[in-house]
Formats: sequence, structure tokens, C-alpha cells
Amino acid sequence: MAKLYFYYSSMNAGKSTTLLQADFNYRERGMRTMLWTAELDTRSEGKVRSRIGLEASAHHFRPDTDLWEAIMAAHGAEPRDCILVDEAQFLTKDQVWQLARVADEAAIPVLCYGIRTDFQGELFPGSAALLGIADALVELKAVCHCGRKASMNLRVDGDGKPVAEGEQTEIGGNDRYLALCRRHFSAALKD
Repeated sequence: MAKLYFYYSSMNAGKSTTLLQADFNYRERGMRTMLWTAELDTRSEGKVRSRIGLEASAHHFRPDTDLWEAIMAAHGAEPRDCILVDEAQFLTKDQVWQLARVADEAAIPVLCYGIRTDFQGELFPGSAALLGIADALVELKAVCHCGRKASMNLRVDGDGKPVAEGEQTEIGGNDRYLALCRRHFSAALKD
């Protein structure tokens, strides 16, 4: 029985690296995969990229992408053994249900990787839906500078100062976000 998986964490926990390793494992065994990433992340340039230099070509999804239709069209032309989705926090609720349908009706495992919460500690829509309906939830661990588990994403400005307000999504990496434990996240916002 195929399942819908959600691998989640704060930033810098190796989500993309883990996705690329899973993709490699499937392909090494002669299986066909299909990778997806958010078009919103303009840094990706049609690829899933990890901070350690691994990358693979991927399809882009937008809020209006019908993932069920796109995956089934590709699967009809060349059967797929696994679907892997990076930046899953940017999925819509409907898209999460479409991916669940891929697992349930097409019997193709779907592995989603994403950030659980934004820089204000609020769930992303895609993450909320995945936390609600995924068959398996797997937390990947990042580390705060104090050595404790980093579960929060602190947004910083160009000078490295904490940002407490703004749009939920602002694309960036280590230049814009720090993965912190809840204690240091709260302390940074109080300063």
C-alpha cells in the first residue's frame, strides 16, 4: 500500500538532501521517480538543490497546478514508482489532497519535504494539510547554535537583525533565516 509521507523540519535540516538521497535510492534500483518543487522558489531554476551541492531536475508546481492530472499524464506515458515533492509548505490544501489521491488510487508513494512553520511560528498551508492527512510524519532535526533541536525559523534583515512582521513567504537561505530552538527564537524577537 502506497503512503503519503511528510518529512518536515525547520530550515537547514537537510530536507532537500534527504529527498535527493531517496530519489537516488529509487533510481539505483531501476525505478522511475518524478520530482517537484515550488515555482515560487526562484532560486531552484528547475531543480531540487541541496546546500551541500547535490541537485536533480524537477517539475515546478504553482498554486494552480493540478498535481493529480500532471502526475497521471506522466505516469501514463512512463510508469512512476515514487513522487518526491520539495518545498511542500508551498502546496495548497487541494494539492495535498491530489497527492493523497496519487498514493491512494494510483498506488504510488508520495514523499513530501517541507518547513512546518514560518518566521512567526505559523503553519504554512501545505504543511498544515500534510500534518492533518499524511500517513507518516517524520521530523528531520536541525541544530540551534546552543546545540538543542532547532524547531523555529527566525527571519533576519540584511544586517542580521530579527524581523517579526511581513509576508509569510520571503525566499531566502542562510542570508535571510536562522534555524533556532524555541528559546533562542523567542529571545531574539524580544531584543
